[in-house]
Amino acid sequence: MTNNTLFLFRNDLRLNDNTALSAACQTNQPVIFLYILDEKATNDRYHDIGSASRWWLHHSLFSLSIEIEKFGGYLNLRKGNTLKILNEFIDKENINKLYFSRGYQPLEVKTENEIYARWHKKIELKRYAGYSLFEPEQIHAANGQTYKVYTPFWKACLKQPIPALKNKFKPPTKKTRKKFRSDNLKDWKLLPSKPDWSKGFNQYWCPGEQGAIHALNKFLNSGFFEYDYGRNRPDLVATSRLSAHLHFGEISPARIWHEVKNFTNKHNIDHVNLTSYLRELGWREFSTHLLFNWPELANKPFKKEYKTFPWRRNKKNLTAWQKGLTGYPIVDAGMRQLWYSGWMHNRVRMIVASFLVKHLLIPWQDGEKWFWDTLVDADLANNAASWQWVAGSGADAAPYFRIFNPILQGKKFDPHGNYVREWVPEIRKLSNDVVHEPWLADKQQLSNAELALGVNYPKPIVTHENGRTRALSAFKKFKSGSN
Repeated sequence: MTNNTLFLFRNDLRLNDNTALSAACQTNQPVIFLYILDEKATNDRYHDIGSASRWWLHHSLFSLSIEIEKFGGYLNLRKGNTLKILNEFIDKENINKLYFSRGYQPLEVKTENEIYARWHKKIELKRYAGYSLFEPEQIHAANGQTYKVYTPFWKACLKQPIPALKNKFKPPTKKTRKKFRSDNLKDWKLLPSKPDWSKGFNQYWCPGEQGAIHALNKFLNSGFFEYDYGRNRPDLVATSRLSAHLHFGEISPARIWHEVKNFTNKHNIDHVNLTSYLRELGWREFSTHLLFNWPELANKPFKKEYKTFPWRRNKKNLTAWQKGLTGYPIVDAGMRQLWYSGWMHNRVRMIVASFLVKHLLIPWQDGEKWFWDTLVDADLANNAASWQWVAGSGADAAPYFRIFNPILQGKKFDPHGNYVREWVPEIRKLSNDVVHEPWLADKQQLSNAELALGVNYPKPIVTHENGRTRALSAFKKFKSGSN
């Protein structure tokens, strides 16, 4: 009976520039393609995919299955315990080789260790890099210590060779002769139905490898020319919006790196845009590096002393923040953009996060949990590291006493009010001088804008001055108690 190679798709839902997949297809054996949705019944919510990410996963798997069927293959879908399902295939389908890409989240690491312990003496196991540019073990300080600060970490990364791109995908020369038992993607019910809150997603996203390539090309031919200037402007389309494609592995960071560099050189674009964009890829690397070395990053403060920070849980204020009803246009615009599109501009993510943990003194974990469920690009490492950065409890974090002024942030990064007008239609008719602080509008301006504060748009749930004073007082209390 013919031996088969089993390829396990994980966060690498693409055919091209997929080192593990290429190696599996070169084994001169039939290849079985498998994806396992492993949702464990535990109290750890990070074993489950957030709601918005489930929407993306459905469409990404559908796209991948179509691409595999084009060369006569078949994507097998199974839901359940990874080890049990792998055991079923290995026992029944003459599997003598198992290939997959490496993961870095705590559960992924645990699963890989269990796979190795169970089968490394029985079959050929091969694990490959590809989710990140650099392996965690590859980047460390001269004294062997793990980096906790971004700048020296990124400088060390830039001294390493960037992985070369692989040739275009070549399907296996031998095909499996039967279709294996596979779940129906629709039966996984990854898509919302009652109610279907994802209707706006189709307007912005095209999951899958081809969608990722299209998004990269669109960025290179538009926003990249002024990326360094435009990346902080939510009113402009100046960012790549590749984060979800990267998270699901529909495109590799190495491909982005090489194509962006080649495009820069070919079109003689100012290298400041290149440096600025690659630096953002660097933050993704740094977050992965942190989570791998500190697996509790998503649940506990990186700086242990922050366990005693005097947070104030307030369900009413948390709900107002989640629904975009804080009374601050730039905050509300971001939260509504997130709900409608599953994504939020990075500058605005920092603004809304700062507002939650500082103006409202609500724990960063509550905000991180909401982002985890509502972002199509929800990545455990990026999400946790970013929230802790804002809260002051993370590695290389902004100090807690650095408090964003949502009014000034709106005026600086949305100078004409186009972004807030798009997402907060209640204030659309306000003039530029008050669009970021509607409470300063006089009666005539309010009348002209058909705006009634406290009626069809809320008054601020906390003034900036009071929120700032309360946050600084809490920080002072925390510092005096932690010394």
